[in-house]
Amino acid sequence: MPDPDLPDEATPSHGRRFGTLVLALTVVAGLALGYAGGLLTPIATRPGDDSVEAGFIRDMSTHHAQAVEMAMIMHTKAQDDQVASLSADIATTQQGQIGTMSAWLRTWKLSPTGSKPRMAWMPDSEGSITNGLMPGMATEDQLTQLRAASGVTAEKLFLDLMLAHHLGGIHMAQAAVELSGDKDIDWLAGTMVASQQRELQAIQLIKDELPQG
Repeated sequence: MPDPDLPDEATPSHGRRFGTLVLALTVVAGLALGYAGGLLTPIATRPGDDSVEAGFIRDMSTHHAQAVEMAMIMHTKAQDDQVASLSADIATTQQGQIGTMSAWLRTWKLSPTGSKPRMAWMPDSEGSITNGLMPGMATEDQLTQLRAASGVTAEKLFLDLMLAHHLGGIHMAQAAVELSGDKDIDWLAGTMVASQQRELQAIQLIKDELPQG
């Protein structure tokens, strides 16, 4: 169910830039609020360790963590206001969702990591893992490139990486909605799909407006 304490869904057009320290504090606060909200959410069922719900929560938490990492890297060097705002929104929103998912695992009395491989909760998921990475996740080489890049080059790389990352995340969240009968999972995964689809549109618009060449 929706939690008013979670960060607002991404709104890249709000035109507001966070300072690096302020964003870091906001991300930490978002994690705490998301965690508190997750603990307060009434839980009708308690999924098992090998359930779709537990697998999705664990994998999406890892997936989100990389998005937050990339967004924080980008926010420190963004020159374009829209890129800065987008990166701030991604960091705060997804860190808040990580907090909620962590709280649910604790409520279900499950560990943050399970005994099964990544994506095992999805049927026929073997092909979804590439070099140990879930759909859309950046490689270490790509993260290194992002850290080293600057200016428009960094912004374009971030947008390309986030485009692929969101597409992978949407695929996972849609699968969770289809496979899970848990109303809280359906709500959270549905929220992820809706917000990331809107961000995909924003990413494409920003890419079109950045200097070409």
